[in-house]
Formats: sequence, C-alpha cells, structure tokens
Amino acid sequence: MEKKIKRIGVLTSGGDSPGMNAAVRAVVRTALSCGIECVGIRRGWQGLINGDFVLLNGASVGHILSRGGTILYTARSDDFLTEKGRKRAVATCKTLGLDGVVAIGGDGTFRGALELSRLGVPVVGVPATIDNDIGCSNYTIGFDTACNTAIECIDRLRDTMQSHERCSVVEVMGRNAGFLALYVGIAVGAVAVLVPEHELDFQRDVVERIQNSRLAGNTHFMIVVAEGVGSAVEIGKRITEEVGIEARVTVLGHIQRGGSPTGRDRETATRMGYYAVKAFYEGRKNCIICTQEGGIVEIPIEEALKMEKHLQMDRYHIMEAMQLGGSIANNL
Repeated sequence: MEKKIKRIGVLTSGGDSPGMNAAVRAVVRTALSCGIECVGIRRGWQGLINGDFVLLNGASVGHILSRGGTILYTARSDDFLTEKGRKRAVATCKTLGLDGVVAIGGDGTFRGALELSRLGVPVVGVPATIDNDIGCSNYTIGFDTACNTAIECIDRLRDTMQSHERCSVVEVMGRNAGFLALYVGIAVGAVAVLVPEHELDFQRDVVERIQNSRLAGNTHFMIVVAEGVGSAVEIGKRITEEVGIEARVTVLGHIQRGGSPTGRDRETATRMGYYAVKAFYEGRKNCIICTQEGGIVEIPIEEALKMEKHLQMDRYHIMEAMQLGGSIANNL
C-alpha cells in the first residue's frame, strides 16, 4: 500500500526562466486541493542543504502568475555535488517531514533530483529553461517568453541599423543549443542564423548571404548568433574585415531571462505543476513531467536524462529559403 502523501517541498534550481512562478503557484494550489501541505525550499539544492524554507499557502502564491524570476530564488550548489551535501539535504527532508520534492529547472536540476531519489527521497521534475534543450520534453517553461523578448529587442535594433545602413550581429542565449537562435532568426527575418548544430562555413553562411542580400537591394543586415557558436564580437570583426561593412555587436545576455511570462509559458507551467502534484498524489514518483505532441507525459528520470533533442533542421532550411538571392536547391 502506497504511503499517503502529507507534505511535499518545491524548489527552483539552475538558471531562472519566466514561468517558474506560475509552476510554483500550480504546485502549491494543486497540493492544497489534494489535502497536501507544501513547503517552499529557497535557493534550490543549496537551500535544501541549509534548511532554507518557507511554508506556502494559497495566499503566499497569489499574484505571482505574471511575475518573472522565481519567488523561491535559485542558486548553484557545489555542496550538493558531494555525498556529504546530499546527505545533509536528505536530513533536511526528514526534519521537515517531506514525502517528496518537486524540482523545477533544467538538466542539472534533474541530475540533482536523480541523486536525491537514489537516497530515498521521491522527486518529480518540471522542465524550465529558456534554452528549450531538455531532451525528454518538446517544450520547456520560459522558451516562448525568451524568444519574444529577443524578438522585441532585435526589432528595435533593426530600426537603427536601417537608419545607418549597418550590419547588426546579435548574440542570443541557449548554451550549446540553437533552438532559441533559430526560432528568433526566422521570426525577425535574419540574413543569417549561426547555430552550434550546423558547422560554420563563414564564407558560405555569412559573407555570401550578406552579399546576396545586398545585391537584392538591402542596405542593412541582421545576423543572429547562438552563444554556443562562439564570440559574436569576433564574428562582427570578421564581417567588417571580409565584407567591408560596419558591423555592430549586441549581446542580449540575461535580459532574455527576465520579464513577465507569456500566456503560453503561464499555461504550460500551470499544467506541468498540476501534473507534478497529481503524480505524487496518485503514487507515482521519480519522473519528469514532459510535453509530448501537445500532451503531458511522465518519463522516469533515468530514462529522461538519456534522451537527446536535435535541432529541427527543416526550420533551418526554411530560414535559408527566406533569404533574398538564396537557393533551397540543396535542401529539396
């Protein structure tokens, strides 16, 4: 017979992403509706080690649906990488009487959750990262907001680039994945999008595309670079040297993590938070709540961490086809 769940903890870990608060809210309110108490663990795994917590109720998560960041804060934890640190985290769970922990975050968060589960603490993960690079889930909380933030910034940059007939090189986040860069590049009509999944040929992927765009009548050019490709500053210098036009570089950086979450991120986070608590309530554990083909599924953590996500190369081909003077012959 499954032990009745009386109290769970919820934490956010790793890089923050818009929509984390919506997920926390959903976890708390779903738990309360099921007669389960909810404890907020502040500052991620480090907070679990240090016993940094707050008892959450319906009122304490009111009015956070539209807020960016995370009310529970987040932090990296070198201590949790050690056996001693993890044992202290388990001790905290016992002291607080936690029957399980909902961990909201990315790949590193889930690896921490796996280690905790191996020490006997049930866990359920909720994917939240603007990089959208979690292999087991089609979508991660925060991606849509980050894309829209980058698009708005680039649209503003385009105004001034057009006025001065310049080339703008914009670096977006994404770690070693190009999902964010490719989505944004298509949405802003970039002349070129450089992603780590596609081996860079500077002459073909940058120089020739700028030249073709210029021959087609354009006098300003937008290049979107995923941070995993390399330094946008160096790419800007090469453009100036090899093409002979002035290139200005903008690194959007952490601005992409901030701001009020979009409707998609609020709704997805709410669904994921709900199903995370439902899994505990119905006796399931040690899984990650994922989106697959528009629905919600649960995948065991060990299996989920082995899954890979590949860039949709059809989108890359679509981006190429949109270039003035370009050719899609090689993609047909």
